[in-house]
Amino acid sequence: MNLAQWLVRSAQADGDRPALFFGETQVATYAEFDAGARAVAGWLQAQGVKPGDRVAIFMKNTPEYLIVFYGIWYAGAAVVPINAKLHSREADFILNDSGAKLVFVSPNLAEGLRQDHSMLVAPSPAYRTVLASAPVDGVVDRAADDLAWLFYTSGTTGKPKGVIITHGMALSMALCYGVDVDQVSGEDTALYAAPLSHGAGLYNLMHVQAGARHVCPVSGGFDVPEILDLAEHFGGVHMFAAPTMVKRLTDGARALRRTGRGLRTIVYAGGPMYTADIIDAVDHFGPVFVQIYGQGECPMGITALPRASVSDRSHPNWRGRLGSVGRAQAAVEVRIGDANGRPVANGVAGEIMVRGQTVMPGYWKNPAATEATLKDGWLMTGDVGMMDAEGFVTLQDRSKDVIITGGSNVYPREVEEVLLEHDGVSEASVIGRAHPDWGEEVVAFIVGQVPEAELDALCLSRIARFKRPKSYIRVESLPKNNYGKVLKTELRLLLAE
Repeated sequence: MNLAQWLVRSAQADGDRPALFFGETQVATYAEFDAGARAVAGWLQAQGVKPGDRVAIFMKNTPEYLIVFYGIWYAGAAVVPINAKLHSREADFILNDSGAKLVFVSPNLAEGLRQDHSMLVAPSPAYRTVLASAPVDGVVDRAADDLAWLFYTSGTTGKPKGVIITHGMALSMALCYGVDVDQVSGEDTALYAAPLSHGAGLYNLMHVQAGARHVCPVSGGFDVPEILDLAEHFGGVHMFAAPTMVKRLTDGARALRRTGRGLRTIVYAGGPMYTADIIDAVDHFGPVFVQIYGQGECPMGITALPRASVSDRSHPNWRGRLGSVGRAQAAVEVRIGDANGRPVANGVAGEIMVRGQTVMPGYWKNPAATEATLKDGWLMTGDVGMMDAEGFVTLQDRSKDVIITGGSNVYPREVEEVLLEHDGVSEASVIGRAHPDWGEEVVAFIVGQVPEAELDALCLSRIARFKRPKSYIRVESLPKNNYGKVLKTELRLLLAE
């Protein structure tokens, strides 16, 4: 099924229902949303776009983004979303690698792109012409294994790879949301403060299906006072946020003496959420947080930790559960495997493996990477973790980031969790440095002015001596990619210098 059918049905059921907003201003009802998407599809077909072709979106978060998104699907084409924060050279790579027929682009992003791409600037007078095009009569049929979304990984370890996300995968992810993550109604509001090119965009599906409101902040990004104002104005707000965003929201709300009224659900993922930070967030906002764990290769769909577990402080192991990423979502199986993919016992660290309806069929035109990542039907995530007897999975680190010192494994996240317990440390990232005797030694990059003796004492009170950092390097901020993930590759370069 082409998932654009969900927009068709919501428009049929209640076309006058408010759909798209720019800030507090309503831009379109569901009938107008549907009409705009049909017009975009008609224009695309007139440009020669056929089912299965790729059409890119290199735009900031605006209501036009969602109209274009569904217009591409209505035409039977596949969406190639490109993060608006990427450099134009990075966007050029994705456009070339995907073979996109054309790209919809925000006005301030068009100039940096190579001019040999077929571009349509939105919004613009040309875009208004698109909306005046003859609309399609209906949605082009698509099968479950047809390409719906070509997602490019963040490329922290090399060139980005295109992940094939099919209509069936997206359907599985969206249905699991209702089972494992949260319920959505037509009275709710999806607030897009994170890039629509990523997890926040994937989560538009269940909100369209429910006939909920879709709000793009006027700032185009993550502005704490603006988010708090919009939540209070609309109420019933659902949003996706990276862990760094959750911390910023908590710190900002506390500084502004705002309670977060109107926030109903914040789904966090995309990087390590440190236990101290989520405890702080729940203490301030209450039980509004849900954690999910996924990858582009299994979008938003590996595990989930529901709000009851995130907020619970009565269970004997509440802290351990809170430090986990939850249990397997309904449509997948999750296993912890050894170096050969064989399952290991509960409580033993290994590589997190997943298979099921939400897992990709492979990478775009990259059979070597596909073969290395998919083994006997299992997705090898590259993440190290362990599972307890109740099925809770605890992430430890990316396998490539594990530090081996004197023959013992040190998982950076464990050390980072301890360092962040100090009130004077706002951010921490741990990597390994070559050592002539031990192989590697532990080094910590710290944001904050704290005496080393205090950090040493804290670590020695919490973790084994061999895990304690041998050096503390103070920086003003940690380097991050456009999704808020710390770039340990940059830290290694800084260490080498």
